[in-house]
Amino acid sequence: MSYLSLSNTSLVAIAISFVVICITIISLRIITQIKAKQALKEELAQHDNFAMGISFASEISVVIATMAFLFDEISISTAQSNPLKVILLIVLLFSFIKMGHLIHRKWILRRFNEEAAILKQNVCAALVDSGMLIANCILVLGLYTWTHTQGFSNLLIASVSFFVLQGMFALDSKIREKRFAKANQGASLQSNFGLENTSIGIRYAGKSIGLALAAYAGLSSAAFQNGKMVENLFTLVMHCGVMWLLLYCLTYIIKIISMPNIDTALEVDHQDNIGIACIEFAVFCAIGYLLISMFSI
Repeated sequence: MSYLSLSNTSLVAIAISFVVICITIISLRIITQIKAKQALKEELAQHDNFAMGISFASEISVVIATMAFLFDEISISTAQSNPLKVILLIVLLFSFIKMGHLIHRKWILRRFNEEAAILKQNVCAALVDSGMLIANCILVLGLYTWTHTQGFSNLLIASVSFFVLQGMFALDSKIREKRFAKANQGASLQSNFGLENTSIGIRYAGKSIGLALAAYAGLSSAAFQNGKMVENLFTLVMHCGVMWLLLYCLTYIIKIISMPNIDTALEVDHQDNIGIACIEFAVFCAIGYLLISMFSI
């Protein structure tokens, strides 16, 4: 007969991580209420703002997932012997995730005000925004996995690598916008986010998360060289670039096999076909995870 056994150190780890999660979620709730200029209860329960609910749910998920990942990576003995280092690490992780989120809002999609659209109950905007938030969480955790064994001495390399990967996200988004314009007589993808086409938001979120998973696979398969900026950046670009290409090649094949003779662009862009968009979302995320499973070391 087997018994459930929890050591004191495990209980301490759970308690510490849960306290940090609660503090962070309370802070997020206060910030969200300030932006909405009213209580979150009124916005979610009385006004039925689904978009706000999706956005807040993604933020909670990112906080809990980040803490779970971090406490799985570090030992409780390390946390007890050097608590300041752990606190600094938590602050850095959340700071990078938020920075990537802001880059997405203010630069990559600078012609579309996601925050204002979410307050106006635009579900498409919430999906786009949440997808990129989750994608940045995956990206930051991938960078941590790639560099953390070398300590804080390589923080500059991690920071530069982070901005290089943001450039990859920006380039990918620009390519998506050009493809959308080509398929829709020059229409702007960012302008269409404001039309509340839910399927476009689902597809965009799926591609963002899938790309982040592919980048994670690239980082997991790349060897980190202590203190060598140029070599590490070259390795990062090569590995993540290959995973980026594999992601789109494999998803293209899977979509042809699973949805033969279906014009996905027409169905999503014009018919607001949520079913097709969900299939695309699932394919991109699944292929991204497949790349992690196949290429992680």
